[in-house]
Formats: sequence, C-alpha cells, structure tokens
Amino acid sequence: QVQLVESGGGSVQAGGSLRLSCAASSLRSCMGWFRQAPGKEREGVAARRSAYRTYYSGSVKGRFTISQDNAKNTLYLQMDSLKPEDTAMYYCAAAAYCDSGNWFLPNSFNYWGQGTQVTVSS
Repeated sequence: QVQLVESGGGSVQAGGSLRLSCAASSLRSCMGWFRQAPGKEREGVAARRSAYRTYYSGSVKGRFTISQDNAKNTLYLQMDSLKPEDTAMYYCAAAAYCDSGNWFLPNSFNYWGQGTQVTVSS
C-alpha cells in the first residue's frame, strides 16, 4: 500500500507560479500528476518514470516540470505561467509502470492522493 499526500495548492493570478508536492510513503517506478476540473474527466498532466523518462500533456508542456526527490520520497510539480484553464483539483498518483502509451490514463495508476486545489484567476 502506498500513501500519497499532496500539498502546495492555492490561488494565484494568471502568469504566476505554484509548486505542488506529493509526500509518498514509498515511491513507485512511475509517479504522475493528474487534474480534474468540475464537470470534466480526470486528465494526465505529467508523469515520471525516471530522470530521463518524463511525459507531459500538450497543454502544459514547456510550463510545468515534474521532478522527484528520492531521499525525501517526494514528487513535485513546478507550475509556471499558469493560466485560468489550469484551474482544477490536482492529484498525485503512483504505478508500478508507465510508458508513452499509457501514462495519461487514470486506470494505469493504482494509488492516489486526496488532491490539492489550484485556482488561477485572470
């Protein structure tokens, strides 16, 4: 069993930055971030299989960066140049494996945190 606890969400103006953290009881081979806006499906934002295997959705590529501190069992999501459409609940997730064909699918992940809210105002 893996426990995941997100933090770092909040309210920010468009163009601003936030860094989300996910404290894990243990890290898995694939760690990811998803988000879900009201009335929308949960979507993959970014995932990390190793330092050299990271994946990003097209809508955040170039603005968000996923990273990991193995010593602290913590996953991060640095979010820059935030836009109002980034407003959502953000979830941390863990899986035994992911690749370019499935990292963005919620069903690929076994463990989930409770989420942290990000609100971006224009």
